Amino acid sequence: MIPVLPRYLAAAIGARLADEGARVSIVLLALDQTGSATVGGLLVAALMVPHVAAAPLAGAAADRARRRKPLYLAAFVAYALALTGAAVLVGPATWAAAALLLVGGCLAPLLFGGLSSLIRELVPENTGRAFGFDATTYSVAGIAGPALAALVAGFAGAAWSMVTLGGFALLGAAAFLTLPLGSSPSSVRGTRAVRPLSAFVVMARRPRLGAVTAATGISQFGFGALPLAAAAIATARHDPPLTGLIMAVTAVGGLIGSLLTTRIPVVHRHPERTLLLCTAAMAVPFLPPAFLPGTWPVIALAGLLMGPVTVALFSVRDRESPSSMRTQVFTLGAGIKVTSAAAGAAAGGLLSHAGSGLLLAVIAAVQVVAATAGLLILRRGYADRRGSRRADRPVPGLREPGHRGT
Repeated sequence: MIPVLPRYLAAAIGARLADEGARVSIVLLALDQTGSATVGGLLVAALMVPHVAAAPLAGAAADRARRRKPLYLAAFVAYALALTGAAVLVGPATWAAAALLLVGGCLAPLLFGGLSSLIRELVPENTGRAFGFDATTYSVAGIAGPALAALVAGFAGAAWSMVTLGGFALLGAAAFLTLPLGSSPSSVRGTRAVRPLSAFVVMARRPRLGAVTAATGISQFGFGALPLAAAAIATARHDPPLTGLIMAVTAVGGLIGSLLTTRIPVVHRHPERTLLLCTAAMAVPFLPPAFLPGTWPVIALAGLLMGPVTVALFSVRDRESPSSMRTQVFTLGAGIKVTSAAAGAAAGGLLSHAGSGLLLAVIAAVQVVAATAGLLILRRGYADRRGSRRADRPVPGLREPGHRGT
């Protein structure tokens, strides 16, 4: 019998590889069928935008469900059908393809943060190490997904590229089907879990969770503009394929960083501190290529630091999430990151005419802002906690009302 963790990783890679590759395949398919990159962008938005809007609802549904496995399997299958259906409909009925992708995007949060929320239950004996390997699935998908999409599209066409990616989502479903995921205990299925804003309230009230959510959300706004900066570097060097190489090198750095965290206990002992420190440090690798584009390989160090950031984020979510809304917190946190990255890509597009130097400088500055925001939230939470403890202490010499003394 194959251990649980490899089976979980197979399921996660299947879903996340399909998602990363779909962003490339959809644009290629739209260009092939409609001749419009704008249509491709709108179809990608239909798949990605629902992440943050649907995340609380999808997470709440998983927290409330007594039998979670059918819900997750439905998300896998719906995602696969959305990609496969879009392969047929883009061009003849593009509006219907957009509707399918929208549905797939609404269920996608269960395949990202939702899957990660299951790790403590599936691998209780070594959760920290499991989170490290889970983080590697994002890097593997970021490397292999776009490459696979482009390769299949080059040999068989963009439509078959979409079908292939849908097949990987189904393979992920098959792996997920083998996981020993039991029914949720009745004590976990509380009424609060169905409230869409419950996770927001938890993030606001728990300083560690709020700090890491804010820091990673802001940080991803900067990383969302990285493809634009990479394209600007490649354009300036008259080497278009360099864009993909820069992104691949960054993803490889993230993969190495995630693997290293499986052997570094401090990431799990002080996750919020690790996250804020590494987020601030991620500003440094973007500065040399901002002034000397030929030094672009150092951007890989930002990817390397992203590994501990991701694992630390999972650890804080794992410790701070109430059991009644655990999945909702994970899905909402992932949705915030995806949406922030999309906004960063849009902002990067507006600044792309200024060249790679300005874009990289802005990305670096955003990392510092992210770490600072997280630190301020964390300190404010600690200060409030100390204040409440002092308020609870009796004041010397002050008698409570009705106290007669001795």
